[in-house]
Amino acid sequence: MTTLDLCRRYLGELIAFPTVSSQSNLAAIHWIADRLEAEGAEVEIMADASGTKANLYAVLGGGGPGGILLSGHSDVVPVADQDWTGDPFAMDEREGRLYGRGSCDMKGFIAACLASLETLKACGRPVHFAFTHDEEVGCLGAQSLVEVLKTREVLPQLAIIGEPTMMQVIEGHKGCCEYTVTFEGTAGHGSAPELGVNAVEYASRYIGRLLELRQALMDRAPAGSRFDPPWSTINVGGLHGGVAHNVIASRAVLEWETRPVVPEDLDFVKREIAAFAGDVLLPEMRRVATAADISTETIGEVVGLTPMAENAARDLVLKLTGGNGAGVVPFGTEAGLFQSLGMDAVICGPGSIEQAHKADEYVSLEQLGLCLGLLARLG
Repeated sequence: MTTLDLCRRYLGELIAFPTVSSQSNLAAIHWIADRLEAEGAEVEIMADASGTKANLYAVLGGGGPGGILLSGHSDVVPVADQDWTGDPFAMDEREGRLYGRGSCDMKGFIAACLASLETLKACGRPVHFAFTHDEEVGCLGAQSLVEVLKTREVLPQLAIIGEPTMMQVIEGHKGCCEYTVTFEGTAGHGSAPELGVNAVEYASRYIGRLLELRQALMDRAPAGSRFDPPWSTINVGGLHGGVAHNVIASRAVLEWETRPVVPEDLDFVKREIAAFAGDVLLPEMRRVATAADISTETIGEVVGLTPMAENAARDLVLKLTGGNGAGVVPFGTEAGLFQSLGMDAVICGPGSIEQAHKADEYVSLEQLGLCLGLLARLG
C-alpha cells in the first residue's frame, strides 16, 4: 500500500468520527493514539474538565532538544442546515477529491501525519504531535495544552500547523478574540420607558462605542502591516433581547469580536470598552435600578501569529516545498499559541480554506500528495 493509499484510508476513518465541537472527540483521539503507539510514539491523552474532550500529545523518537511539532485540531464545524450531496461523515471520492466534513479542516493533515509515521521515525530529530479539541470554538484545547507545555523543560524548536493553505507557507495571522456581553435591566410598560432600564438600549450604546473604537483602530494601523485590511477589526455578530414592541427590554445579549494585528490593540479595545461600560453605562442603569448589571464572558482570546524576521520553521518549510515566499492570512489558527512558547511557527497544510465550513467540503488527492511529500522530506 502506498503512503497516499494509507492516507486516503486514514482520512476516511477520521471523517467517520463526528467530532463536531459540541460533541465528544474521545473516540477519534483514542483511534489516533493507537496509530501512534503502534509506531512506538510516547502518547499522552489530556482530558478536559468535562471528561468528554481531550488533547493528544505524542513524541516520536525521544524527547530531546531540537524537535519539530506537527499540529492539528480534531474538531469540526456542524453540518446542520447545509445541503450536502451525501453523508458528511462518510468519505466520498469523486474525480480526485475526497469529500467529507473535516476533510481539509483539518483531518486531511492529521491523516497525512499518521500515514507518514514510518518515514518520520527515521527523522534526525524528535517529532512531536499535538492534536487538539475545540479549536473551532476558541482554540480551547490548544490553550489548555499550552499551559501544560509551559511546565516542560524541553519543547520542540519548530512548529508546523497544518491548516489548509494549499500547501503555501504562511507566517502570520491576526488574533481572534470573542466576547459575549449580557445587559440586565428592568422590564416595564413601553409607555413609560424612563421607569425601566432598557437593556437593548444600553447594549446599543455599547455597540456605538465599539464602532467608534473600530474607527480608532483603523487610524492605529501599524506601518507596513501586511494584513488585509492592515488594521485590527471589530465585528458585532449578534444582539438578542426584548420580548414585545410595548415592553421595556429587561435583558439583552451582545456577541462581538475583535481581530488584533498587535496585542497592544487588544489591550486598547478592552480598556476603552470596559471604561465606557463601567464608568458611563452602568452608573446610569443603577440610578434607576440598583440590581442592573453588565457582565462580560470571554469566549476565546486567541493570539495572532506574528511574522518574524528570523523564523527557522518558515525557512525550513520554504526549502522543503520550494516556495519563494511566505504570506499572511485573515483567519485564525493555533499557531500563535505555540509561538508564545518560544517555538518558531509556520502554517502549511493541504486543501483550501475556501472549502472549509461548507457543504461538500473536500481535499484533493493532489494536495494530500504534496503534504505527504513535505512530511517525507522532513524525515
